[in-house]
Amino acid sequence: MSASRRSGTTDELGPNEPEQPEQPDQPDGADLLAALLDGMDAALCAFDADGVVTHWNREAERILGWTAAEAVGRQGFAGWAVRSADAQEVEGRLLSAMRAPGRQVHEFALLTKEGGRVLVRTQSAAVRGPDGKPAGVYCAFSEVHAQIDLERSIALSEALFEDASWGVVLVDADLRPAVVNAHAARALGIGRTAVLGRPLGELLAQGVEELESALQHVLAEGAPPAPAEIWVSVRTPEGEQRRCWRCGFVRLASPLAEEPVPLGVGWLFNDVTEAKQAEQEASLLRFRTNQLHRAARAAAECEDPAEAATIHLDFALAGFADHALIDRVAGDPTTDSDGPVRLVRVASTPAGAPGPSPLTGQAGLPVRYAEGHPAFQCVDRRGSVRASVGSVPAEKARQWALDRQWPGDAVHALCAVLRCRGRTLGVVTFLRGAGRSQFERSDAVYAEDVAVRIATALDLAGALRG
Repeated sequence: MSASRRSGTTDELGPNEPEQPEQPDQPDGADLLAALLDGMDAALCAFDADGVVTHWNREAERILGWTAAEAVGRQGFAGWAVRSADAQEVEGRLLSAMRAPGRQVHEFALLTKEGGRVLVRTQSAAVRGPDGKPAGVYCAFSEVHAQIDLERSIALSEALFEDASWGVVLVDADLRPAVVNAHAARALGIGRTAVLGRPLGELLAQGVEELESALQHVLAEGAPPAPAEIWVSVRTPEGEQRRCWRCGFVRLASPLAEEPVPLGVGWLFNDVTEAKQAEQEASLLRFRTNQLHRAARAAAECEDPAEAATIHLDFALAGFADHALIDRVAGDPTTDSDGPVRLVRVASTPAGAPGPSPLTGQAGLPVRYAEGHPAFQCVDRRGSVRASVGSVPAEKARQWALDRQWPGDAVHALCAVLRCRGRTLGVVTFLRGAGRSQFERSDAVYAEDVAVRIATALDLAGALRG
């Protein structure tokens, strides 16, 4: 039947006009309203202008136990959902919403079907008819503790993204920041809005692979059992800065889906660079102190003081440098000479396989150091000298080392003067390859401590020979 026939008109179908399929029945407005009310997460009831209950949804039934059939048509809450002593006050507060603008929020106790009491928080507002006059009032309510939990969650979320003293970033399933708090934006060195939607590779110079791997693991497996420490490099106007972030991760899932659907990852981090560096420095200091102690015990068992000097050199080399060598001043250090200083090689670490440093220099031939060599500068200054090849091609770096009579893989050098009893006895040189960092001031302090022990041993060796 055509739409016109269903509407009651008497027109006829033409000879070439096909029969129209019958349209499915449209849902009734009352059925649609009932489905919407029953699907709500909040309990809802409504009253007409006389205070008679007209609507009651499933959530209201769940909280109080009264079914819609038992609730609809009752006059107010008196005697069944509210104690008789409280009924007048409760109904007056609810129905007052018909005369007040906007929504009214109240808290009071309702009775369950089993006789228990439930403290609820209500939001009520007027329902107006076609003429604009109040025709009733609707009331949405929920248990107070559930409402408080929701408010706490919202307050916590807002506090994390405004006042938290650590970085908070919400990362979506594509591993792009979706929400960033002020602390995280400062740590990344960029504005809060400029971070959103950008790949992490554009925000960090180093450490991106490790961070993305952690985020992907959280999306797939869930939150790790403990925080993780990740080293990253952040781009700043002053250049790249290496930072250590202690990170915690939580997987975010939608509470509205029937099955957990990952929305992304909550990433919380705190900068622990200073504490981590202090921890590393303390660990390094303990190791070096232990090495000095072990070297002193081993050197005390040597009959030849010159051998004791090489033992101090070998123990100092562990974890500190790749190569080391000792040069002593040629001639008698007790006599002053106006001529140029000459240095004779006493000991050096093996160039091939690792092993003890052999003693050399019995012939007394001076090392062919050019003028201005760091070893000569060290003798002249009577203090430590650091040298580095800098950023040059590998071939030039090798030639730089060979020109200074050092192994070809050396790119960083530290020379410490050997002094004992007010005399300069020589120089100890520590060398690092390209896989290590430059020597720092703390390294020079350690080298000077080792140099004092080597100088004492060499001075004793010279005294015994004399």
